[in-house]
Order: sequence, then structure tokens, then C-alpha cells
Amino acid sequence: MEYLYPILIFLAMGILFGVLLVVISRVFAVEIDARASAIAEALPGANCGACGYAGCSDYADAIVHKGAPMQACLPGGAKAAEAIGKIMGVAVTAAEKKVPVLHCNGTCHATQRKFSYTGGVQTCTALKQFYGGNGTCPDGCLGLGDCVSACEYHAITLKDGIPTFCSENCVSCGRCAKVCPNGLIELRPEKSRVDVRCSTRARGKEAMQICQNACIGCKKCEKVCHFDAIHIIDNRPVLDYAKCKSCGLCAKECPRGCIEVLHKPKASGAASSGTQTATSA
Repeated sequence: MEYLYPILIFLAMGILFGVLLVVISRVFAVEIDARASAIAEALPGANCGACGYAGCSDYADAIVHKGAPMQACLPGGAKAAEAIGKIMGVAVTAAEKKVPVLHCNGTCHATQRKFSYTGGVQTCTALKQFYGGNGTCPDGCLGLGDCVSACEYHAITLKDGIPTFCSENCVSCGRCAKVCPNGLIELRPEKSRVDVRCSTRARGKEAMQICQNACIGCKKCEKVCHFDAIHIIDNRPVLDYAKCKSCGLCAKECPRGCIEVLHKPKASGAASSGTQTATSA
């Protein structure tokens, strides 16, 4: 009997706590909208943050409960937008695809290195911490491929010391832009055909000394533009893609060739794989 009572007491406590847990779970239960789960399933699962939320689940919840835009998933594109629209019972137009552009053309032939970097950590981020990098242009591409490592879709390769992009593989997640320590990568609308390929803050003689392809801040591009789409800000050209009509006048006027007009992709599968294969118009 001396063992029976403790056993009964523990059994009674177990039953009591079990009942309390059930009651508490019912009282404080958070209802999960089935639509949020369905939307999360329809998303590509990249969890890239391009939509502005921490991940696909957060974005799905924001659509259902916070009125987030339904076409913000760039990797999912039209397919995801259509699926979300069906789940929410509305028509959704997919957002325009965006592709990365590198605002630098400091190839191995155009610029030089101040010293050889042999650090144990071969990344752009690590090199940036070491005297701001080893290039003669402190604002240029560091060339160690952090963007390549960040891309899960094999859309970026290093060529002649700088990254090139394959628009066919790109899903517009923006991870490459986030990891670039010099902020040289930007996602632009795919339909835009003009790119600025320089980010140096130097101008004139100094710019010419650090890179053969550097902008010298002459403002010829700004003066010739009929759409107020390009301006020299902090000694570098900044293009407003919303205003740009891709006429190419700025590229024609640029004496340094740091503004490029991209070839329009061919209708067949023979289109060029690099979004930055360009010709100065």
C-alpha cells in the first residue's frame, strides 16, 4: 500500500495536467487559414526575400492577412501569380521579370590590381575589409565571385575578372545584389535595353587612370537624354529605368563607352545567354 498511493497520485496528476494542456491548446489555438498554406505550396520555395518578406511562408501569410501584393514573387513569375490568384479568387497579373546588371566594366584588361590578395578567405567581402580591396578603382568589382556563390541557379559566371549573367537561368531572386559588398549589382526590368557599366566616384583624369572604361563625369549623356532618365550623381551616371526609353542616345554620346545598349533577345532559342552582351550604339 505504501507504493500504491504515490502511483495513484502521479496518475491523477498526469491526467489533470493532460486535461489542462488540452484545454489550454484549445483556448489559445491560432487558426491557420488554409489559403496561406495553399499559397505557400504554390510558391517556388526559394525563400530569397525578393518579395520583401522573410520567406515564402511569411509572404503567403502576408497575402492572406495583410493584403500584400500577389505578384511580388519574382522567382515564381506568372505561374505563381496565376496560382495565387486562383486561391484568392481574383485575377492577378504577374510582375515584369527583372534581371541583374553589373554597374562595372572593370575587366582584367581595363583596370589593374594594387597588390595580390592571398588571404585565407577568398571572398569579395573579406577582400573589401582589407584596405577596401586590391583594385585601382575602390568602387569597382572585386572579382572573387561572392555573387556566383550566392546564386543557386547557375546564372552567374566570372569572365575576364567580372561576373556575367545568364538571363535564361536567372529567377530574379536578388541574392547576388545582396551579397555584393560594393553594391554593384542591380535588378532591372528585363525589357530595358540600356545599362550603365560604371560606378566610380572619381572623375576626369583620376577616373581615366584607374580604369580604361571609367566614367569621367562629363555629363554628355545627361545633356543628350530627351526623357530626363539619366543624371550624373556623385560623379557617376545613374539611370532611371522607369523613364528610360532605350533610345541609346546616351550610349552614342558617351566618350568612354561605359553606357551600353543590349542586343534584343532573338525569338528562337539561339538568343545570347548573357544579359550583358552589348553593343555601344
